[in-house]
Amino acid sequence: MTPDFKSIATMLKQILGKLPKKSSKSDAPDSDGGNSGNNTIHLGTFTNSCNVVSTRLNVVKRMSSVIFPSNNTAGAEMVEPHVSFNDAPNTEKQNLFVSKLNLCCSVHDFSNFDKNCEEKDLKRQALVELVDFVSSGSAKFTEPAIASTCKMCATNLFRDFPSKCRSYSSRGETEDDEPMFDPAWSHLQLVYDLLFRFISYSSLDVKVAKRYLDDAFILKLLNLFDSEDPRERDCLKTILHRVYGKFMVHRPFIRKAVSNIIYRFVFETERHNGIAELLEIFGSVITGFAVPLKEEHKMFLWRALIPLHKPKSVGAYHQQLTYCVMQFVDKEPRLASTVVNGLLKYWPVTSSQKELMFLSELEELLEKINMAEFEKIMVPLFRRVACCLNSSHFQVAERAHFLWNNDEILNFIMHNRQVILPLVFPALHRNTQNHWNQAVLNLTQNVRKMFCEIDEELVLACQSKFEEENSKSIIVAERRRLTWERLETAAAFQPVACVVAC
Repeated sequence: MTPDFKSIATMLKQILGKLPKKSSKSDAPDSDGGNSGNNTIHLGTFTNSCNVVSTRLNVVKRMSSVIFPSNNTAGAEMVEPHVSFNDAPNTEKQNLFVSKLNLCCSVHDFSNFDKNCEEKDLKRQALVELVDFVSSGSAKFTEPAIASTCKMCATNLFRDFPSKCRSYSSRGETEDDEPMFDPAWSHLQLVYDLLFRFISYSSLDVKVAKRYLDDAFILKLLNLFDSEDPRERDCLKTILHRVYGKFMVHRPFIRKAVSNIIYRFVFETERHNGIAELLEIFGSVITGFAVPLKEEHKMFLWRALIPLHKPKSVGAYHQQLTYCVMQFVDKEPRLASTVVNGLLKYWPVTSSQKELMFLSELEELLEKINMAEFEKIMVPLFRRVACCLNSSHFQVAERAHFLWNNDEILNFIMHNRQVILPLVFPALHRNTQNHWNQAVLNLTQNVRKMFCEIDEELVLACQSKFEEENSKSIIVAERRRLTWERLETAAAFQPVACVVAC
């Protein structure tokens, strides 16, 4: 063991001997300034180098703050954003993706087409490249990329709309108003396309994305539905539908936020451009509701959908509204009577166009209703139908008569004719006496003939009762006329008291 130890010690000495010797004290800087000249030279060189490096770092930092969001640059190297993806190596494409996203956060004024044309073209080219890059499937939506995407979309899309110049009261009643198109659509369309592809991306981590695409982001997205550009509303409709389908955690918030938009529209402003698009989204959402329906969903029907029949502009979204209502009735047929009562509550008495829409929706509802629910609402319903039968607007009168052409509704009517015929007989009789439209007269005669063929005794009883009530009303009217004549005669001979001021 001893020889081995000695041999090892010898080897260590040889190795240590070959190492460079430690510098002497005279060569080392000391606190007494023994070699201060040399130290000054070395420290000055080091200080100058640090200043140069610091200056360069400050330049890089300023450039980075322009290209990247302050919270999205961690772990990313700065890449020139104007480089094409085709010219960048694969290792740098992800950083270039984030760089281009942040470059597109600049917003331009499109009210002046000649201003900053070059910058607008560069941004549009970057947006086109971003859409193509995401479409190719090469993008990786890491957290910095998700944050940059949401920031870029928010910067470009979330904006205040110009003040409303047109009246909303006529929307849906006249089709002459030309839609207003946003001059910035060349950029906005690409941003919407990128946002849609981002949300639809198969490998998107929803848990990470929901931290940036949060409730505040969705609320601002919903506010954009008031845009007067129909192209923008159509893009929003597609995007919100995809968000609702992919981000399940946001579904209750979306339903609540849309309900609030409807409440404000119905009960406060009656001004909103995107009600039809919102209802179109909810048409497919309601289709997915489980049966039996939750109380929350029924409340949406009672508090939001039914009151939507009230505004004057219902024609702009009535087709989508009817579809949503019918989805509820399909799932729970007993809701039909509730909806019919809602229609009667908001029935238009001064708008013939709205009456036609209501009659059309009413027919669809009566096709879904069962006998028990029909009997609950038949009295108030056919009192309203009787008024429509007598309408001076021939289209409304015709549409009301067409209810008898529907076999399912006719079955309900004939089964309950003892109640319904006395309600509508006076209207039918008045039509045969003095309605101005020949088509309405023909329809009235057909309905009377139908009742006579099924229950002639009931028709005769209604005829007798109508004549009796008509005679009584004539006597009452004559008494009223005589009373007024006596009052007028008495007033004519009453001396006028003259009050003379002293």
